[in-house]
Amino acid sequence: MVAANLSTQRVPWVPQRQDIIWIDCNPQAGREMRDIHPFLVLSPRIFNDKTSLIIGLPMTTATYNVDNPFAIAVGRVGRKEQKISYVLCHQPKSFDWRVRKARPHPLKKLANTSFEEVCACLNQIIQLA
Repeated sequence: MVAANLSTQRVPWVPQRQDIIWIDCNPQAGREMRDIHPFLVLSPRIFNDKTSLIIGLPMTTATYNVDNPFAIAVGRVGRKEQKISYVLCHQPKSFDWRVRKARPHPLKKLANTSFEEVCACLNQIIQLA
């Protein structure tokens, strides 16, 4: 009986690297994003779980990003308009995902090739590798 109870217990959701989640960016200041937006998680699950923080990049469908060299187009989203979604590599952020009540985005996870492109663009800015 105990074994059956253990197998039916759910593991709590924790964002992991490459996940796309919803996050509330408020409060914001200056030119930072505000309100609830998709967010690409860069930090690994173990870090996110232990610290309640995530490190990542905001996403948007704002069309003015078509000419932004630090905005990587990662596909089309939306049911009607099919807008292009951009990852903003020039705006790395850290959020307390638990306090901000983050939740999974319907897109779930960024494709490997797009994630590699985002990481390469971010590396041009911060030159870690």
